[in-house]
Amino acid sequence: MIKYLGSKKRLVPVLGDLFAASGAKTALDLFTGTTRVAQELKRRQGFVTAVDSARYSEVFAQCWIATSGDDVDKNELRDALAYLSSLPGQDGYFTETFCRASRFFQPKNGERVDAIRNAIEDEFAGSPLYPVLLTSLILAADRVDSTTGVQMAYLKQWAPRASKDIELRVPELIPGGGVAIRADATSAAGQLGVFDFAYLDPPYNQHRYFTNYHVFETLVAWDHPEHYGVACKRLDSRDPATKSVFNEKRRMPQALRDTIAAVQAEVVVVSYNNEAWVSLDELCTMCLPHGHVEFLAFDSKRYVGAQIGIHNPSGQKVGKVSHLRNLEYVVVAGPKATVERMVAPYITANDSYSAAADGQIRLF
Repeated sequence: MIKYLGSKKRLVPVLGDLFAASGAKTALDLFTGTTRVAQELKRRQGFVTAVDSARYSEVFAQCWIATSGDDVDKNELRDALAYLSSLPGQDGYFTETFCRASRFFQPKNGERVDAIRNAIEDEFAGSPLYPVLLTSLILAADRVDSTTGVQMAYLKQWAPRASKDIELRVPELIPGGGVAIRADATSAAGQLGVFDFAYLDPPYNQHRYFTNYHVFETLVAWDHPEHYGVACKRLDSRDPATKSVFNEKRRMPQALRDTIAAVQAEVVVVSYNNEAWVSLDELCTMCLPHGHVEFLAFDSKRYVGAQIGIHNPSGQKVGKVSHLRNLEYVVVAGPKATVERMVAPYITANDSYSAAADGQIRLF
């Protein structure tokens, strides 16, 4: 899985357990990102609808959620990856933009990306293997990049992994069905149908995923866009249409409230943290229309970029790390008996457990 801001790796087993305890069969992952949570829900036998506005998220969802591992010819997939791996490098847009104009990758790997991506588009477009092959390429590129995880900047000195040769691997596909949708959550939330279980992991702050992962956006779109700045961000990053209301402090609370209210599901689960723009009390109140509300809190290590201090454009350290850990909240709303059954194992297992009901916060 790619290095990702806001990754829910720590919470995946918890969310899977909550889904299983709810008895749900269908699930919605409304801000799916890398699909890490959607994959877990699918492994728990859920029929998952994965939604996100990012192009790379749609490809991941087509690969891991919409594609059933039982339906893929494994030999055909291995042969396709072997063919792509054998291609000689090509010096193209990706190499020029992300290896010379910027330094996200070493040119030897940029040339391989150019060659492989061209072949995927020319020879596999329309094939069921297309999203699987493209996912393999994105993951391979992520393993040899020279960043701390986001693509707003690259390291001053090459990361050791950047010297390795890019390697295509077979993504671990999951049996079962699902749906991949590229859409904006605020407009899609109420139009997706009714689910047993809905999971929302909205952006927490001003940091935009469109710019944080602009290299992957370009790798999927393969549209050779004009770019600007040291990081060679896509020119359409400046277009208001690519900006999310969830990255605006003034407008985000109402957008989140409306989105939660619009979701049609028996159980709604929302994850957030204590560094977000809305308080835990506010978030619980937003969830009350869906029924009884409880929440769990988990101590968590902050994203690596927050652990290395603040640096100016020349790479000099100019600020200190304020703190290394935060609290990740999981708010659960739905029928009282169902919600209490879902959270019951954590009342004694997690010392950070807290609960909310009828709009009143109870701390234990």
